[in-house]
Amino acid sequence: MEYVYSAMLLHSAKHEVTEAAVTKVLEAAGIAVDSARVKALVASLKNVNIEEAIAKAAVSAAPAAAAPAAGAGAAAAAKPKEEEKKSEEEAAAGLAGLFG
Repeated sequence: MEYVYSAMLLHSAKHEVTEAAVTKVLEAAGIAVDSARVKALVASLKNVNIEEAIAKAAVSAAPAAAAPAAGAGAAAAAKPKEEEKKSEEEAAAGLAGLFG
């Protein structure tokens, strides 16, 4: 996840997402850098319009972010922790899909 975050950080700071830049961000964060993963990330983002991907993901997530119907709040509060963890994992997987 840190690799994708570094690319998003560079993009939001209006810097080019390059192998050197991603490596620098990861090292600054104290993360052991795997150059193969950096190369794979930069290569996968080469022809991706990051702004468009973020906008598309926001539109897709909008219905899920809508306010729950009356009474649904209590049902959601009773959700087991396993389901919450699974939901977080699915969200993380969706974020990774932005750049794939």
